[in-house]
Amino acid sequence: MNPPPAAYASIWSLRFISVEAVSGVVLLAAAALALGWANSPWAHSYQAFWRLKLELGVGRVLPAQDLHFWVNEGAMTVFFLLVGLEIRREVNDGALSDPKVATLPVIAALGGVVVPALLYLLVNRDPATRHGWAIPTPTDIAFAVGVLSLIGRVPPAVRMLLLTLAIIDDIAAIAVIALSYSSGLALTGLPVLAAGVVLVLVMQRLSIAAALPYVLPGVLAWWGMLRAGIHPALAGVLLGLLTPATLDFGRRKRQPAAGGGETTPLVRVETRLHPWVAFGIMPLFALANAGVRVEGLDLTAGAPLAVGIVAGLVLGKPLGIVLATRAAVGLKLCALPDGVRWNHIVLMGAVGGIGFTMSIFIAALAFAEPGLLATAKFAVLVASGLAATLGFIFGRLPRAQRSR
Repeated sequence: MNPPPAAYASIWSLRFISVEAVSGVVLLAAAALALGWANSPWAHSYQAFWRLKLELGVGRVLPAQDLHFWVNEGAMTVFFLLVGLEIRREVNDGALSDPKVATLPVIAALGGVVVPALLYLLVNRDPATRHGWAIPTPTDIAFAVGVLSLIGRVPPAVRMLLLTLAIIDDIAAIAVIALSYSSGLALTGLPVLAAGVVLVLVMQRLSIAAALPYVLPGVLAWWGMLRAGIHPALAGVLLGLLTPATLDFGRRKRQPAAGGGETTPLVRVETRLHPWVAFGIMPLFALANAGVRVEGLDLTAGAPLAVGIVAGLVLGKPLGIVLATRAAVGLKLCALPDGVRWNHIVLMGAVGGIGFTMSIFIAALAFAEPGLLATAKFAVLVASGLAATLGFIFGRLPRAQRSR
């Protein structure tokens, strides 16, 4: 007999959290290695390595690009595919499938996006830096869950709430990237993108469940987005959202295998990809992007930018999450889950300020000028470190660990 969807969601969430908790340590090590390498006597080799050109033999279609491009625009497509799968799962049978359950994390996440952005814009009046308003809005799931694991006695409901909030943060970040950080829509790429999507739908109609055949339409969608001026890594989100969440799809009606051994395409792909993303792609991204050279960093000229990012993540995130949750509960739009108290909401807001991966990703889209980009990355690293430290200290207080 198969477990109900809620049981699948619970089992998967526990597995997801355990992987994220460990991967947070790997991510931190990769960031430390990048910082050390970029500020060592071999700093020139760091920049030279990521500028190495890689030719795929399709020069007319896609000119040779450096390794940094293939990490940020290529490998990160798989990261965004996992994000799309997470969203699809949550909407299908997770917290986002039940409006009563989803109301609290949705409102809390919106507060955690709006307040940091407003704080950033309050500090940054210069048009040159205002474009980075979205940098302090995301939450890094791996680091945040990792900090909660280090704290120890945190109710499971708090971890589930943080996980859902971070996924909603990802949805907001994806929308922001698509709408605010695209280079302008070029119609020539849209037919290629449409061809990739149509091919996916046709293959699903034919009940093709294996993942490998979908690589071709995925590449078409990626290339179409690149040509259209949309960040190509977002093709991963689109493919994730199109992945079937049930065994019954296409023309052939599928019945669950005896004993419940067969899993849906969504669960199967997500389970296989998650360790590769957590322990491979995300640390690779950190290694390629966290190498900020401190020497020569002009924090005086970039003070508003740095202050806006640090204030947004360290102060704006907890303020937005706590105030939005207070308002929602006060207006009786929702109630705190069993075992969750206000001290846990404050803790969740504190670790929610760990932006890291997505914040650095947005910074790279927001600023082409090397000085501004270096300042933004450095501020993200400082802010994420401060948020993690404050969250850990607060979480270790006896009062913060009480569930009653």
